[in-house]
Amino acid sequence: MARDVAPLEELIEQFERLPGIGHKSAQKLAFYVLNMPEDKLKKFADTLLNSQKLIHRCSVCCDLTDREICSVCSDTKRDPSLICVVENPKDVTAIERTHEYRGTYHVLHGAISPMNGIGPDNITIKELLKRLGDKNVSEIIMATNPTVEGEATAMYISRLIKPFNIKVSRLAYGVPVGADLEYADEVTLAKAIEGRQTM
Repeated sequence: MARDVAPLEELIEQFERLPGIGHKSAQKLAFYVLNMPEDKLKKFADTLLNSQKLIHRCSVCCDLTDREICSVCSDTKRDPSLICVVENPKDVTAIERTHEYRGTYHVLHGAISPMNGIGPDNITIKELLKRLGDKNVSEIIMATNPTVEGEATAMYISRLIKPFNIKVSRLAYGVPVGADLEYADEVTLAKAIEGRQTM
């Protein structure tokens, strides 16, 4: 029997608007929220509202922060001559988890995708180019996703950087650790061979 509870249906619809949330997951979240104690629900709602007010883009790298300059850009132990260009803030988190990279970042907040109406002016390419006026930058690492859009964005930015005489490198892509070669697709294997290193 269909329910006729308009506020519940509206709540489910709001959760369905979140990326990766289907109808069943949205229902589950809606019922969970409805069963929360009022004080916890208020805290949850306040946190959502405050996050949008307090979190903004770093004035240097465009990553998300609650300060004027994010913790990476303000860290004097970081190498400012090295800039890793990523598509999204979550990519910064992924690279930071490796504990291997000690340079800085630039977050594009997307990739060029004419099919989706996203052009160069819709992402933070201009902000990146402004940073290159600083003669201290020696290398840009293009760490956009290995998708058609990510590759096109990397190529476009590389061409814009060429006049600055700054080294541009690209992340190597290949076979993940623990994977069997027989299950890897042709593009992944080709990238693995292309990005091979001397032992």
